[in-house]
Amino acid sequence: MPSPEQTSLERARELLAEFPVVDGHNDLPWALRSQVRYDLDARDIATDQRAHLHTDLPRLREGGVGAQYWSVYVRSDLPGALTATLEQIDCVRQLIARHPEDLRGALTAADMEAARAEGRIASLMGAEGGHSIDNSLAALRGLYALGVRYMTLTHNDNIAWADSATDVPAVGGLSEFGREVVREMNREGMLVDLSHVAATTMRDALDTTAAPVIFSHSSARAVCDHPRNIPDDVLERLPGNGGVAMVTFVPKFVLQAAVDWTAAADGNMRANGFHHLDTTPEAMKVHRAFEETHPRHVATVSTVADHLDHMREVAGVDHIGIGGDYDGTAFTPEGLNDVSGYPNLLAELLDRGWSSTDLAKLTWQNAVRVLGAAEDVARDLQAKRGPSNATLGQLDC
Repeated sequence: MPSPEQTSLERARELLAEFPVVDGHNDLPWALRSQVRYDLDARDIATDQRAHLHTDLPRLREGGVGAQYWSVYVRSDLPGALTATLEQIDCVRQLIARHPEDLRGALTAADMEAARAEGRIASLMGAEGGHSIDNSLAALRGLYALGVRYMTLTHNDNIAWADSATDVPAVGGLSEFGREVVREMNREGMLVDLSHVAATTMRDALDTTAAPVIFSHSSARAVCDHPRNIPDDVLERLPGNGGVAMVTFVPKFVLQAAVDWTAAADGNMRANGFHHLDTTPEAMKVHRAFEETHPRHVATVSTVADHLDHMREVAGVDHIGIGGDYDGTAFTPEGLNDVSGYPNLLAELLDRGWSSTDLAKLTWQNAVRVLGAAEDVARDLQAKRGPSNATLGQLDC
């Protein structure tokens, strides 16, 4: 039982010492590419990098992070996406090799538990967008062999076999090749990530998959009506699937008032010659100048907690998690400014009546369980069939 003298924040830190956060999505590798072209001496994450990044090792420790899915994201309009994805994977491998006392490479749920026992941060990888496999199931298997343990089916743009949440519908969800991608991910043991995809794609993937899915960084559409978020009918299907929806902190996805502001800010970025997702120092100067004349609406820890309350009510406490999207967003909620902020979120949830058992599931147990379940499905499928060599042309002609 907690001591009556303990604050909620002190209790939160105690809980995280036993069941640390598994965060589903962090874009540090892309930030390192964008800012210093992978010069890891110029952005040494063993030291305080708050002037440049949301993420460094001291703040991961302060935030109680025990496992991190590093996003090996590349922009969907970038030529040579597969090569760039390999460079992102190499960046993560270099980070693990440089910091062996803090980071442990992880491929399985057992690896995650071993890292927790050692007091190291389990480092996993997730590919953000099916464009990264260049319509090739062999490339998908290659990414898995290199350590990628989830793939987000789309990013912000449609691909040939799946519709994105933020593009004009073209496929109507998943094409037949898209369904084959899901089946091959199941056979490999790669988690199907449904963040960024259209609701039709979410439903088609749930109809197709034999393994639990994840949403690596998405919130609740009923709380903030943005197409990047998860509709209630999809959340309601997670108990039957066994999957996990990992709440994101991005203000434009969690705070309704921020949606319109973000649309205007993105338009200003494009008008000044920058991609709207650019977080380089030059791009951020443009963002800040816009903000001086158009004050942005600020999300808070409470805003994020509202989403978790709703997601727990609809999907159940066994099917929620955390995916902050740090270093992949220009702005963060007050109190969740960087990766050191997770204790503030747990303290808010404690104040709302969440139990220690609930929070252990949210931070650690659900995410570890879902990867282990995907491994179990893969062993069963591999005993029944070999790899698929189907092509986009064969299935979607």
